[in-house]
Amino acid sequence: MAHEFELSKEIELAATPEQVWDAIATGPGIDSWFMGRTEIEPREGGRSRFTMMGGAEQSTVTIWKPGERFAYRSDEGPDGAFMALDYLIEGRDGGSTVLRLVQSGVLGDDWESEYEALGVGWDMYLHTLAQYLVHFPGRTATGIVSAARPKAGDPEHVWAALTGALGLSGSVTQGAPVRLAVEGLPVIQGVVDYAGLPTFLGVRTGDGLYRFIHSGPSRGNVLVLGHHVFSDDVDEQTAEAAWNSWLDRLLA
Repeated sequence: MAHEFELSKEIELAATPEQVWDAIATGPGIDSWFMGRTEIEPREGGRSRFTMMGGAEQSTVTIWKPGERFAYRSDEGPDGAFMALDYLIEGRDGGSTVLRLVQSGVLGDDWESEYEALGVGWDMYLHTLAQYLVHFPGRTATGIVSAARPKAGDPEHVWAALTGALGLSGSVTQGAPVRLAVEGLPVIQGVVDYAGLPTFLGVRTGDGLYRFIHSGPSRGNVLVLGHHVFSDDVDEQTAEAAWNSWLDRLLA
């Protein structure tokens, strides 16, 4: 049975309202911290398109107030399901900005686990937005790399293998140094910037943001990598092939 829902989140960002607007209401800005790729027609009534790993979702911009408020609503599916997102931007003294979002819509039969997944997912992606605005201000991603390993294994197995490959031991904490060599790619050296195991692990380097996401047993134990690239020396197709090959070997 379909279930209506509403989810609210709030975060204070070390950025101006104009910088936050560019990050949440333009395609290049969204592509620099969120999953997949987004295209937006910049006006109320404009159309937007979100694509990821072969799938696509179309939406309509419902509110367009630059620097203040941005909202859109996805097209309804055959079953009436849809998603709507509403961002409110509020500048603060000292140059910071409070961003509030409300996501609403209709979830399916497994709505409780879907709702929980949305909540923890937004926590991670809003943190990624904050990292982007602090560490890559005025820049947009030059590339977006996605890779996935279906049936990767249970969370304990996956994270043990992945953290070991990253040179991490014991409890994974924010700020821990990371080093990883993936054949065909430059050596990755950075720090853990998000420790959200058993679902998320974030790594930040001088030229990129990496996000490792495990779906959990109820969703097929898929491990997904998302990499926002801020340099010109990474070819997306080459990188995706290298990452997919590395994940297959790591989790064989």
